[in-house]
Amino acid sequence: MRSIFNKLQWKIVTLFFLSVALTFATLVIVKPILQAVYDDHFKALYPFVEAIIRVNRIFGFSVWQAVVVIMLFIFYCMILSWGTTRNLTNIIRGVQRMSSGNTDVQIPVRSKDELGLLAGQINALVSQLEASREEERLATQAKNDLITNVSHDLRTPLTSIIGYLRLIEEDKYKDEVELRYYVNIAYEKSKRMNRLVNDLFDYTRMGFGQIPLHRTPIDLVQLIGQLTAEFSLQLRNQDMEIVFSPPQEKLMIQADGDKIMQAFENLITNAMRYGNDGKQIRVEAKKSEQEAEVRVINYGPPIPPMDLPYIFERFYRVEKSRSLDTGGAGLGLAIVKSIIELHDGQIYASSSTAETAFIVKLPLIDLKA
Repeated sequence: MRSIFNKLQWKIVTLFFLSVALTFATLVIVKPILQAVYDDHFKALYPFVEAIIRVNRIFGFSVWQAVVVIMLFIFYCMILSWGTTRNLTNIIRGVQRMSSGNTDVQIPVRSKDELGLLAGQINALVSQLEASREEERLATQAKNDLITNVSHDLRTPLTSIIGYLRLIEEDKYKDEVELRYYVNIAYEKSKRMNRLVNDLFDYTRMGFGQIPLHRTPIDLVQLIGQLTAEFSLQLRNQDMEIVFSPPQEKLMIQADGDKIMQAFENLITNAMRYGNDGKQIRVEAKKSEQEAEVRVINYGPPIPPMDLPYIFERFYRVEKSRSLDTGGAGLGLAIVKSIIELHDGQIYASSSTAETAFIVKLPLIDLKA
């Protein structure tokens, strides 16, 4: 910023001396012309010249020449500084509008000189300020949404737990079978609360970068094969199946095995919840250039196009009422996205009436290197 003002000072000095030079040049050029006119029209101009000489004798110097020089100097200064003055005026007006709270305006100075650079820096500063205000607004909204969603998601199972425990305390059950039924419901609701708290804790730590990654070379094909085998029995009990289509080669990645396992567990669990109607979950893995690509596919109802861009946001639910039935808190996919991005990967989703697919891409490593 200091260099800008130094350059501006030098520009003013340059304008001053340039105006002086132009004034002197004008006098040098015009004087012979005026002398020639005087010589050709001496008698007609004599009274006027005598008046000038008389004034000069009174003041002791050529007043009229001084007036002409000053007027020429002012004229050239105005002409040469017109662009600079206009840019300064635009900057002042823009700053006044910005100071009144109108941060949407931009100072319209497009010159490539120091003032143009100054206006560009002011515009950039205001844009950063507006972005910071928007981030603050979104952070406040996210905080309020967090409180609202957590309160709702904790209150719903907590109300059920209190209700069933009250029935047990007041001995309002017919026999031991009904008692065990009440206890089991309270237990399942407690697990749901615990899962929500753990998910929220994990997501918060990931958001602040507080989860250390213990990266080691991992064969992604072997990891997913083990995971799908573990889910097979659980899916069989729900009248579903999981099919894994591995590639012929290994897919080696540098990753934290526990975190990657958690990410794909969440994806498969999500497919179980919302793809139950399709009765099948497919997991496909392949090498795509220098990346490992894994697709988790279910054949349940499609995700509406209007919801697809937001499904990885915290607490976002495609179907609010169905999420309550399936026990989803809206954190699973957000956690998956955080884990994948911590591993320098990417995740996105596609959905149609035929299938819904979650595609994960992770960078491969070369163990021979």
